Amino acid sequence: MINNERIVPITTTDYLSMIGTVMKLAGTTFAVAESTGIGTFAVTATGNAGNLLANEPVISCNFAESTTAAVVYFVPDFNYKGFEIDGVLVSTAGATVKKDGVTLYTATLSSGTVTIAQVSP
Repeated sequence: MINNERIVPITTTDYLSMIGTVMKLAGTTFAVAESTGIGTFAVTATGNAGNLLANEPVISCNFAESTTAAVVYFVPDFNYKGFEIDGVLVSTAGATVKKDGVTLYTATLSSGTVTIAQVSP
């Protein structure tokens, strides 16, 4: 139960690190996806398959052609463009991404299709 008069603010960590902490506490295994440039990410089959948490807001993320399955937890950048497979921007299924820099989503690659699901409200 939350006591509204005694809330302890989160002040010593950033939003994405806090999400990572909550994921660990919930038992979700993941690796941190490091950006390859400002807001850009590359997911490869070797070393990057499985659950990934993007370490900064995502503008674009490219799944290498050899990557067959992966889940990327991400917060979209205000300039979010989308997901690519082998360098080609693809249409995604599922939720519509709000370019707000706050909402947490997952992008799931499976059988050549990227499906977006909203995680946080």
